Amino acid sequence: MTEQTRPEQPGRDQGQPERVVIAGAGMAGVQTAVALREQGWPGRVTLLGAEPHQPYDRPPLSKAILLGKAEGSAFEVDFEALGIELLLGCEVTALRPEVRTLDTESGPLGYDRLVLATGAEPVGLPGTSGIAGVHLLRTLDDAERLRPVLERQHRIVVVGAGWIGAEFATAAREAGCEVTVVEAAEVPLAGALPREVAAPMAAWYADAGAELRTSARVAAVEEGAVRLQDGTQLTADAVVVGIGARPATRWLRDSGIALGEDGAILADEQLRTSAPGVWAVGDCASFPSRRYGRRMLVHHWDNALQGPRTLAANLLGEEPAAYDPVPYFWSEQFGRFVQYAGDHGAADTLVWRGEPDGAAWSVCWLQADRLVAVLAVGRPRDVAQGRKMIEAGATVDPVRLADPASPLRSALL
Repeated sequence: MTEQTRPEQPGRDQGQPERVVIAGAGMAGVQTAVALREQGWPGRVTLLGAEPHQPYDRPPLSKAILLGKAEGSAFEVDFEALGIELLLGCEVTALRPEVRTLDTESGPLGYDRLVLATGAEPVGLPGTSGIAGVHLLRTLDDAERLRPVLERQHRIVVVGAGWIGAEFATAAREAGCEVTVVEAAEVPLAGALPREVAAPMAAWYADAGAELRTSARVAAVEEGAVRLQDGTQLTADAVVVGIGARPATRWLRDSGIALGEDGAILADEQLRTSAPGVWAVGDCASFPSRRYGRRMLVHHWDNALQGPRTLAANLLGEEPAAYDPVPYFWSEQFGRFVQYAGDHGAADTLVWRGEPDGAAWSVCWLQADRLVAVLAVGRPRDVAQGRKMIEAGATVDPVRLADPASPLRSALL
């Protein structure tokens, strides 16, 4: 592996190979570097990571690493063999596209082509900065700080019943902790799923021995306690905040790179930004989807895996390819395997397959009889078949679709 401690000065001598610099060493950044080599990029590839750790995969953070079942999740990539230069512990601070220079804490770095893959950062709870015992869960260091909290079987309050809140609560209960989850909305996963789909999931918390308080807002967090707006005070040896994430792009505000209101880099369908020679991929970038007729910002592992392949092909100047995936993600919570494919935002019909109080069920969303999304709990075949059907733009018979005893593909028209 090649590591440098200080970036080189901007500029490139004539005759030197072109250099692609990738800002961000998470899944999207690593996969972009690998895809460039696999697809034949002959020049230099430099990968910058803000953290000092070897680039690692994030899903195990809320599972095996948090529970002490694994010490790390470094990517199995031989960077040295691929000729990829690693600059670790090197945080980017600004971009000057007019002179093709990336500023970092260690100095300026020149590039010929640049890929922005800085990911997302967790949203903190206002007023909690500097309070002992308040945690986020996004990085390897976060997980390592939380591991002894679980080992000591503390009383934990989780703020937010979204995907990360549910996964952390699952791990904490498995470790034997007393867990209370506080959610401002009426149901868990309110920002991700319709109320009628998310409501049955509330029972999962009680089944696992965790307390779920919905329609509950945090008024204040103090060392050792969380006070709710209704006056309830919850004892908390630790507080874990999981109320969402935003694109890690604040360092780009004065760069001229076009950003959306949500902070996402506005990439085009080929994942190019508004600046020449600059691309963006992963959690930090949104892209226009012809399939769904809107711009999409997808904060999930599969997007960070798939996007780099399209980006690399476009950067290499091959036949332009549009990035328009069927979004996919999964979550393991309270002994259940939850999967989702597609986007239900514009759906006009919801079809249940099975009863939501059962061990396995799924939900399909249709738009004018065309399958556009599917959520499955313990029914992986439904998602595997549904994802292919969505990609093909398949239309279905809603009556046959509602029969959980029949394969999902049997509803094809």
